Amino acid sequence: MKSYKPIHISFFILAVFVILTSISYFVPIEGWNAGGMKIRFLSWDKALHPKSKKSKDITKFIQKVDTLNLEEPILDSLEKHSNDRGSIGKPSRRKLITASATQIHLAESGLSKLHLFFEKLENATNNKIRILHYGDSQIEGDRMTGYIRQRIQEQFGGNGPGLVPTVNVYDTPSFKQMYSPNFTRYTVFGGAKLKSKRYGAMGSAGRFTPEYMDSAVRASRTTIQEGWIEVEPSRSAFGRSKSYNNVNLFYTSCFTPCSIKIIQNGEVIRQDNLQQDGKYHIFPMSFDASAGKLKYIFSSTVSPTILGFSLEGDNGVQVDNIAMRGSSGTFFGNLDQQLLGKMYSDLNVELVIMQFGGNSVPFFKDSDAARNYAKQFKGQLQTLKRIRPNAMILVIGPSDMSRFYEGAYETYPFLPVLVRSMKKATQDMGAGYWDLFEAMGGLNSMPSWVERGLAGKDYIHFSPRGSSIASQLFYEAFAAEYAKWKLK
Repeated sequence: MKSYKPIHISFFILAVFVILTSISYFVPIEGWNAGGMKIRFLSWDKALHPKSKKSKDITKFIQKVDTLNLEEPILDSLEKHSNDRGSIGKPSRRKLITASATQIHLAESGLSKLHLFFEKLENATNNKIRILHYGDSQIEGDRMTGYIRQRIQEQFGGNGPGLVPTVNVYDTPSFKQMYSPNFTRYTVFGGAKLKSKRYGAMGSAGRFTPEYMDSAVRASRTTIQEGWIEVEPSRSAFGRSKSYNNVNLFYTSCFTPCSIKIIQNGEVIRQDNLQQDGKYHIFPMSFDASAGKLKYIFSSTVSPTILGFSLEGDNGVQVDNIAMRGSSGTFFGNLDQQLLGKMYSDLNVELVIMQFGGNSVPFFKDSDAARNYAKQFKGQLQTLKRIRPNAMILVIGPSDMSRFYEGAYETYPFLPVLVRSMKKATQDMGAGYWDLFEAMGGLNSMPSWVERGLAGKDYIHFSPRGSSIASQLFYEAFAAEYAKWKLK
């Protein structure tokens, strides 16, 4: 075997350097076209003058953000009087101020709608209301939602994590869930699909047998199948999510007899049957104290479509995390509209938070693509308004996102265009827009969040600490609008 001396290795490295340097000197700035493909190479100028790191000093954006003492009651200067129906869910009240580091951007029509929502919020202890938080992977695992929920519930009342999907695939600290292996997850935004489009408010559902659309095929099924789902509180949850005494099961498409058995902490507490008319129904359960571990066992030849559960207190505000990994938020037209409207009504949805846009950013080729997405997103807001006309809509825009380009992390080039376009589309629809991109520090702020451990190494998603800071900034802007309205 031939051996190589150090001088041979040195000459090899030098030869490679000469070849690469020569290519770098002659390569065009725009690169080469080869068979319709763009081939780029580090240019001579960029080799000699590498791009400097782009980042911002975000100290002023985060140093005053207080994310601690979540459950310490403070006398509220805007004290509200309530006649609570039950013991679980009373507000603890905190002092609210009219100043905030960021703002919710609202046209006049949006401001009026927000004030109407605040009126409903005032009566939440007498008439439980709902806030749905839809979003992409930035909120999965109750990220952002969990913190926002805790702040809102401690101020206005409410307990429990709210809506829980039938088949939860995310690592979620707000509750624990297990399910039998034969339960299949169906979603409107990716993966297996329901032919009926009957996903409900969460855009996802579960079944322990396939969906048989033909009644004759359903009738031919004779073997009893069994599926089960278990839910319980989590010790990792924020305080308000750890207890709940009302558990609602949402289901539809039950066309064959289906029995249900409920076990609480190892003891059978109820045996019943689901309604066999194929329509949407709620199966409610109430408890004198926090429900603890519940196991639902279903038995049928053909599975109903289980739309999810809701884990709630007696009164106040429910804030639901509806995470859709990979979704652009343009899915509402693919949901059964009648079912969605009925479920929104039963849930008493009064505010919808939409947090999308980030998944589309890496694929924008030009500014027109960003503007076209904003038009599509506007169409989703129109659909929401048609389904739930009196509900307020708040949009949380995409965060800063970085790509690694020519040796440095920098903001995706068309992200600022998207932010401006989404903000305008949102305000045109009479909705509110909270600019997360601006709240983080704007252009090229993400690298600074990563350096401080506030975001992950993908330069897209927040860490738990970063999520708490972003959520607190949003809540402060929301609370400031409420305080201004209240003082008027």
